[in-house]
Amino acid sequence: MKKTTVFLCLFLTVTALYARAIQEDYSNAEEKARVSYAFGMAIGSNYDLGSLGIDFDYDALTEGIRAMVEGREPMISEQEAMEIIETAMHNAMEKISEGNRIIEEEFLARNSRRSGVQVTPSGLQYEIIKDTEGEKPGADSVVRVNYTGTFIDGSPFDSSSKEEGEYIPLELVIPGWTEGIMLMSVGSSYRFFIPSSLAYGNEGIPSIIPPYSTLIFTVDLLGIVSDEEWSD
Repeated sequence: MKKTTVFLCLFLTVTALYARAIQEDYSNAEEKARVSYAFGMAIGSNYDLGSLGIDFDYDALTEGIRAMVEGREPMISEQEAMEIIETAMHNAMEKISEGNRIIEEEFLARNSRRSGVQVTPSGLQYEIIKDTEGEKPGADSVVRVNYTGTFIDGSPFDSSSKEEGEYIPLELVIPGWTEGIMLMSVGSSYRFFIPSSLAYGNEGIPSIIPPYSTLIFTVDLLGIVSDEEWSD
């Protein structure tokens, strides 16, 4: 009975301390705590730890920081630490990539069944917002367009910025863009759903385009640029 009482007291003490830590208001804490919290914010922000997809043991993370700050002998070598970090980041990226691949597959399958969406042999999906008759660009054309680009969750990542449109050489853009624009006549508006296989693939662009990203572009084809106009 006595042992049970002692254990219960210890458990309640630890729980109370943990709850106090959770509830700590660092905006009104003593100077030492505020400074420490601010440095923790800087480390988390500057190294963008939250975006890595790694499940951290924050006690161990704090201990590693403390060992370096206090100049103590670390428990593992710098070389071993770098190898651990590289392996953890690789595994986290693999996990993120696989999740993105599944999300992309499900989106493209669902989207392809929507009314009005057409699919080309390459896998490019598109819908016609406004159709016109007339000249269509070739693979080596330079076109003048207005466009917006979003991810499948609707968040934007790119858009044209000039009132008169952007000048785009089709031989210099991702395959999905080239194929899609070649379907359009001047004056038409299309929406393209470009699979990652026709965009930036399973690697993406670090910090800009995640792996396995389907890109959605709404495009107005304003004109096909002549060689003379482009050379000027």
